[in-house]
Amino acid sequence: MTKIIGLTGGIGSGKTTVATIFKAHGLPVYIADEAGKEVMKDPSILLAIQKAFGQTVFENGVLDRKKLASLVFSDKDKLQQLNAIVHPAVARHFASWLENHQNFDYVIYESAILFESGGDTKCHAVITVVASESVRIQRVMLRDAASKEQILQRMKVQWTDEQRLEKSQFVINNDSLVNTEKQVVKILNIL
Repeated sequence: MTKIIGLTGGIGSGKTTVATIFKAHGLPVYIADEAGKEVMKDPSILLAIQKAFGQTVFENGVLDRKKLASLVFSDKDKLQQLNAIVHPAVARHFASWLENHQNFDYVIYESAILFESGGDTKCHAVITVVASESVRIQRVMLRDAASKEQILQRMKVQWTDEQRLEKSQFVINNDSLVNTEKQVVKILNIL
């Protein structure tokens, strides 16, 4: 049976970098955020989003992800509402993806909100990626052209590193790429 290794961490911690290293070592990697973007193209999901949040998050009939993000990351209830729409669809998408990867001993399931969404319950082990807050903010500012305030707002609705680490079997400190690679190899040797 294929074992699922959860990979999580706060915004800007470097989950994608770590996932890329695992992929380079031959492990299939499922990126929940990418899947979420994909399932949000589904007409039934778009209709549910429209019913929940109205036309204000649409521009000329097309979902405006920035408007939606601005709305949900400033209101925990709205974020939970969006997650209730998107997470079941992502779970179905992952189940289908996993069926196509049964010939592997391990797969990586990367999700920023692995614990918050309950995704950790299907994992055999969880790796949390950490980096200093200043590094994380700098990375996201460069990647998303977001303001420090917007990033801090997103950080507020995610679990803290301390909360994640309490429930994780492994930790990768991703302040330096060279050390990150070494930590991935060490975990692969343990698995």
